[in-house]
Amino acid sequence: MESTKFTLDDLRPADGATRGKKRVGRGRSSGHGKTCTRGHNGEGQRSGQSKKRGFEGGQMPGYRKFPKLKGFSPVRPIIYAEINVSRLNEMTEDVIDLDLLKSKGLISKKHEGLRVLGNGEISRTITVKARHFSSSAKQKIEASGGKVEVV
Repeated sequence: MESTKFTLDDLRPADGATRGKKRVGRGRSSGHGKTCTRGHNGEGQRSGQSKKRGFEGGQMPGYRKFPKLKGFSPVRPIIYAEINVSRLNEMTEDVIDLDLLKSKGLISKKHEGLRVLGNGEISRTITVKARHFSSSAKQKIEASGGKVEVV
């Protein structure tokens, strides 16, 4: 049985994904005759007229409304726990991650991610699994012979 091999020459849109160009002004039977899909009166019906992008018929357009809304906040933000390198140095475990810190009661159960910050010094070899490391924290952990793993 021979397998079918496709090349870039075979690429084309799926059936029904594209449609032909709308040919306007070709008589009543074409479905695009008389007003040629432009309607009867108004700015859009006249030739040579164009409304600027984002025009909403005089209503305050969206792009002018948004600065008044003072940004967006995510629907369900990730709540990070932050821990410094000095705090990790005090722990006795070799592998430190979010679950371990929760079980020891060092951070709250509501935290969903761990950020390791570089305040303090570290003198022992550990493996830290977290979502984010500051550049100084990463440097200090690796300098002491440890390992950082981005989860």
